[in-house]
Amino acid sequence: MEAEKASQLVFGQKVLDAQPFSVLLGARLTAFGDGAAVLELDVRDELRQQNGFVHGGVLSYAADNALTFAAGAAVGPSVLTAGFTIDYLRPARGDVLRARAQVVRPGRTRVVCRCDLLMVDAEGTETLCAVAQGTIAVAAGREPEREEGVREASGSEPVDRG
Repeated sequence: MEAEKASQLVFGQKVLDAQPFSVLLGARLTAFGDGAAVLELDVRDELRQQNGFVHGGVLSYAADNALTFAAGAAVGPSVLTAGFTIDYLRPARGDVLRARAQVVRPGRTRVVCRCDLLMVDAEGTETLCAVAQGTIAVAAGREPEREEGVREASGSEPVDRG
């Protein structure tokens, strides 16, 4: 069981590493499997807005990706963000941003997930700063990607509605 969880996390990390934007931000996947995912990134000055808080766009990125990874952990890697909402509860202050997502309902074509966005200070104390809920589409007609096809299963690509 532990070997399977470790294997899932390694696969999830490979997917994340195939996302150039995630690499640019320095994001890391710290948990992945059983319909849940935890994404973290260290806060640095470039990620802050003019008042010194973590920029809302950074929080949205973390929510979007964590929601999609949680869905992928439940239904496989052929998933795409269909939409999400985010509510900012307080200014994001701290050293690490942690996005903890889990599946609420896995469906055949849509997966509903929720995400808590937490700031972690130097002592390890978590403070909830935002919450998000998303709907993740299961890509129709796609075979599950193998490791060499990881880039295609990399999270928040737009859904073709045409």
